[in-house]
Amino acid sequence: MIRPRSLARAAALLPIAALMGSAPPREPRIVSINPCIDAVLMHVADPSQIAGISHYSQDPRATSIGLALANRFKATSGTAEEVVALAPDIVLSSAHVSPATTMALDRMHIRLVQYPVPSTVTESEAQVRDIAALVGHPTRGQTLAAAIDAAARPVAGARIPALIWQAGGLVPGSGTLADDLMTRAGFRNMSAAYGLKQWDVLPLEYLVARPPHVLLSVGAAETGTDRMTSHPAMARLAKRIVVAPYQSRLLSCGGPTIVAAMTRLRTVRSEVTR
Repeated sequence: MIRPRSLARAAALLPIAALMGSAPPREPRIVSINPCIDAVLMHVADPSQIAGISHYSQDPRATSIGLALANRFKATSGTAEEVVALAPDIVLSSAHVSPATTMALDRMHIRLVQYPVPSTVTESEAQVRDIAALVGHPTRGQTLAAAIDAAARPVAGARIPALIWQAGGLVPGSGTLADDLMTRAGFRNMSAAYGLKQWDVLPLEYLVARPPHVLLSVGAAETGTDRMTSHPAMARLAKRIVVAPYQSRLLSCGGPTIVAAMTRLRTVRSEVTR
């Protein structure tokens, strides 16, 4: 027979047990060694979870996030010693990680999750959702993916022949995220018309001989970084076609960068068709 006093004592202990049982699990501590992943983390992770980001995110020439925000976090160049010292639960990186870092993380039983460069908006949205789930905030990933999807909604109307031209004449072709964004923004990537590969170099002579209607020029956006942009032939070409500045940071990453890239592409197309 259970005595009333025993029942009272058990009832008094129940709230404590319930509280102990309902304590949420600790959110994983994250180190990112890729600037594109850094940008995603700023949207889906709590700041307290981010133990380290890529040093590229604190470089104004390479960052995909604001420098003021990036400078709030510890930066690492991705060496095994630096990463392990930050004691992360999970390390997020691109598909390419040095063997020394990979082996060190494996020895320390630190989980390494690698992501390839997305070649489409759909792939980027999937990565965003996956990263958000890994850090324990899947709803935030769904929200960011929805924002990307809305920004990348295809533009109606005829496609305008265009080309993205980087330093040294480097051009993104079919099978790249830039190509997908151009198509969605109402442009026709002229890369294939020149017989270029996925990523290839287009000499200035070929560009001048057969120019697109719109040239999205990284050099024009970053004055002084590309001698080809300042060539006299480019000055003459600019009188015949539309040369629109296009920042290199809009080419480097998917994730939230897609929103900014699509905004720029839509703006250029609107100006051309006005």
